[in-house]
Amino acid sequence: MHNSATTRDRIRSFALSLPGAVEEFPWGDRPVVKVNKKIFVFLGDEGISVKLADDEARGHALAVPGAAPTRYGLGRHGWVSVPLGTGDTPVELLCDWVEESYRTIAPRGLVAVLDGGPSNPAG
Repeated sequence: MHNSATTRDRIRSFALSLPGAVEEFPWGDRPVVKVNKKIFVFLGDEGISVKLADDEARGHALAVPGAAPTRYGLGRHGWVSVPLGTGDTPVELLCDWVEESYRTIAPRGLVAVLDGGPSNPAG
């Protein structure tokens, strides 16, 4: 079992390994990871928020104890906030959700790079 800081660090490292991903701090010390100037994961002290377009994945994420639609109206658009401190959710599954969020937000060309194909500059 990992504590929430270790889990967050592993998720952060994974997110930053995705093609074109960059870390920014638009709200002080709370990082986000973006691709093409769009956020695909919020990294909070106690949890993460990801955009899950797939209904099944979103339902699975919402079943995690303490998970909820992301506040500030983002939940209406498929964003889910998942707590990290429970230790109930494997890091690999959290990273799968980060990757799904990335695939939803990233341009097609970068998704193709992720899939091992050639980059499409048109996006």
